[in-house]
Amino acid sequence: MTKPALSFPAELLLQAQGIRVAFFDVDGVLTDGGLYFTESGETIKRFNTLDGQGIKLLQRAGITPVVISGRDSAPLRTRLAALGISHLHLGTEDKRPAAETSLATLGLTWQHAAVMGDDWPDLAVMQHSAFVCAPPHAHAEIKARAHLITAAAAGSGAAREFCDVLLLASGHYARFLAEYTTDNMP
Repeated sequence: MTKPALSFPAELLLQAQGIRVAFFDVDGVLTDGGLYFTESGETIKRFNTLDGQGIKLLQRAGITPVVISGRDSAPLRTRLAALGISHLHLGTEDKRPAAETSLATLGLTWQHAAVMGDDWPDLAVMQHSAFVCAPPHAHAEIKARAHLITAAAAGSGAAREFCDVLLLASGHYARFLAEYTTDNMP
């Protein structure tokens, strides 16, 4: 079996153990936070394939990704559908009730929850979640509460780092990696 090149401090992995649901903000987490508009006013978003692969691996590990965003757009819905994300709350600024709805639907509690956010609307979910992650450009109040501040920027692999920590903490990372380093790829 291939030994993973990736590692995180043991304390961080302990903090992330037992996670069964991962809440994601979109703008500033799954995207670079920029808002791009065409001449006709259509919103364009750029997503990173590293982040998408991480989210797919979470699903294989039994960790449910949930997207909670203050914005809603056709490009966002297209990307989430392509990733198979069925738990989503779009166009909501009040994120805690949305997270609580998902927790109830999944039969989970806050102790099973991880979150990645970048600004104040994410605080209500962060203060209750067992594991908190932020990209490096996040607001200072968010970074002060994060267990992990990613090395990669939002929209450039930050969400993948979050996923990798959860995969390592859940014990799935090495097995999934081994599948990709043999002729028996999934």
